Amino acid sequence: MTFVMKFDIEKFDGKIYFSIWHVQMMAVLIQHGLKKALGGMSSMPVTMTDEQWNELDEKALSAIQLCLSKEVLQEVIKEEIATGLWLKLEGLYTMKSLINKLHLKERLYTLKMAEGTLLKSHLDEFNSILIDLDNLEVNINKEDTT
Repeated sequence: MTFVMKFDIEKFDGKIYFSIWHVQMMAVLIQHGLKKALGGMSSMPVTMTDEQWNELDEKALSAIQLCLSKEVLQEVIKEEIATGLWLKLEGLYTMKSLINKLHLKERLYTLKMAEGTLLKSHLDEFNSILIDLDNLEVNINKEDTT
């Protein structure tokens, strides 16, 4: 019995939340047996040949590339291995810089629910900001989340 699953993941365009896309992309790589490639050559199983490893890496690289918008792909086009591409994306979109932390805190503190917006959409945006801050290891006071 063959079991085929199709995954629909939004292309990362730099505007959607990277942390959410990151989790979804990792899930796709896991489902397709490509996650090992993100560990680089050091994670290559001893039972695998170089040719098999290169094929696995190419598949992982192309899977990630296909889930990027043209604009984001242009920023990482020179990356030729899955590990390099993954690390470059993480570096570009999860920078732990002070500026990024301040920007996220500003988004949190100035977040207002626009008239006509569904409560669920507003809460989704709020939670996404909290997740991004948590990923950057920013401590949020209980006062900040109420």
